[in-house]
Amino acid sequence: MAHDTDPWLTEPHHLFASAPVLLLTLATGAVDAISFLALGGVFTSVMTANLALLGLSVGSWELPLAGHSLLAIAGYVCGVLLGSRITVRRTGPRWTGARCALLVETVVLCGATTAWALWGGAPHSGGRLALLAVMSVAMGAQGGAVRAAGAPGLSTTYLTGALTGALTSLMTTGRLQWDNAVLVFVLMAGAALGGLMLTQARPAAVGLPTALVAAALVLSFVVSPPRHT
Repeated sequence: MAHDTDPWLTEPHHLFASAPVLLLTLATGAVDAISFLALGGVFTSVMTANLALLGLSVGSWELPLAGHSLLAIAGYVCGVLLGSRITVRRTGPRWTGARCALLVETVVLCGATTAWALWGGAPHSGGRLALLAVMSVAMGAQGGAVRAAGAPGLSTTYLTGALTGALTSLMTTGRLQWDNAVLVFVLMAGAALGGLMLTQARPAAVGLPTALVAAALVLSFVVSPPRHT
């Protein structure tokens, strides 16, 4: 029986041969850094943190933060629904649909990059809200596509499970899950790059994750589908 998963969306233990997954994770870190530092103190992919921030803001009556959290959560939810729908609705293998979802994400991020650059990296309050919503949709689409087409435990947008799995494996088996550990560090590297872009090349900051997602999409075509039986 043939499998319809691509090597770049296969089981996590094949991750080292999967540059697209690493690039997508790097992009996630960059987008989260930009959104947290420049778009209202919330994240575009870490919904657990946003839910906690929402509860905190409601309890402390910080209405602006509550609004930002709600917007990011709503955008991410819409993105997940969009990305997963595109992935499963397209005829053919799901990895083909995932590429279509990543293409949509790339287009959305290109729009965000253009708007950010036109504002000189300093959008007004309405612009910040619009960019937060758009970039949350992009991250949700990425997360939904990868989850719908890849291995059940594989994610490029939320990595608490990866960190927990790596540490649990270390303590219970004495072996570190290097694939999960690498993903966590790649996310951190992406966040560092996003912060660096904000301080050193602010008008081009959003272009970094956009370029990374586009590169991941292009590389996914280089990786040939597996021939399992």
